Amino acid sequence: MTKDGDALAFRRRRETELKHGRVAMLACMGYITPEYFKFPGYCATDLSFADIPNGLAALSKVPGAGWLQIFLFIGTIEKWFYKYDASRAPGDFENGGVLGAPNGSRMVDGPAKTRKLNAELANGRLAMMAIIGMFFQDGLTGQAWADWSYFHDSPLRG
Repeated sequence: MTKDGDALAFRRRRETELKHGRVAMLACMGYITPEYFKFPGYCATDLSFADIPNGLAALSKVPGAGWLQIFLFIGTIEKWFYKYDASRAPGDFENGGVLGAPNGSRMVDGPAKTRKLNAELANGRLAMMAIIGMFFQDGLTGQAWADWSYFHDSPLRG
């Protein structure tokens, strides 16, 4: 992928990998968390958070206005809060501190920072594989966290 020595193309790939990894890590947490915790109250006028199923089934239950709010929030963060700056390292945003928290914190340059950034890349790669596996299992079994012993029609069974 880098045989041509194009530094700009490599930088773009690294930025994309970081962004996809961060989104995948959040998606994995979003898949796991509702199994243990749901917000009290209502998502919409007559739809409580407790009534929203886990996993892919939630896509059809959340109203369109809810999805619009989610996309507007993400777009706002992407466009105005975490602005692209070519002078900074890929994935390093002025407003984002350690773990992306907007608290002005910074990691000190050195081997510890390099180790943590490499860990973020590795964890992001793992999360990308994990969320695809979760989607596959949910699509195959119809449950976000299915017990495979109850799914007898799996083509993966011998």
